[in-house]
Amino acid sequence: MAVKSAESSQRLVPGRLLAATHNRGKVEELKALFGPHGFQVVSALELGLDEPEETETTFAGNALLKARAASKATGLPALSDDSGLAVTALGGAPGIHSARWAGEPRDFHRAMERVEAELAASGSPDRTAKFVCALAVVWPDGHEAVFEGEVHGHLVWPPRGSHGFGYDPVFVASGETITFGEMDPDRKHAMSHRADAVAKLRAALLS
Repeated sequence: MAVKSAESSQRLVPGRLLAATHNRGKVEELKALFGPHGFQVVSALELGLDEPEETETTFAGNALLKARAASKATGLPALSDDSGLAVTALGGAPGIHSARWAGEPRDFHRAMERVEAELAASGSPDRTAKFVCALAVVWPDGHEAVFEGEVHGHLVWPPRGSHGFGYDPVFVASGETITFGEMDPDRKHAMSHRADAVAKLRAALLS
């Protein structure tokens, strides 16, 4: 779903595209998703940009916040991803707090342990969950667009696999038997929440 769309004439032109993130895993996925379309993805980390504090209450809000700051700092079109895990039995948590669920410094193994502990404490047999991604694009002239993607599945324990990042080792997508952590990266990229959001972006801004 496009939360806030650009004007119909606004397009992303192949060339340099700033990924407004310091997460190396996200950068690699964005390079894999945009590289074939002629984009040279450079990250905020590579350019030494500061990470703005994520003060919004939604994935879309935080994605826009980061993309605006990056585009303003560099004069480049900026792409920002805000994403996370939403667990049904935990009321959608950890949600926008996914990266910091275990506090600082970020430690996803401890974060996965906390999710498992809270699921056990909830007493619910429901282990369904989804990954959510909001992908924001901000142009230097102020145009903005946001596209949201999801992938549904369920959680397993203990973690399995060493591919991917974040909560990938405990998430099995619907219709699959292995976790994202066990899955070949190209296969994951084809079905992930990020791929879903990118497909919507491509249809709107690259066609």
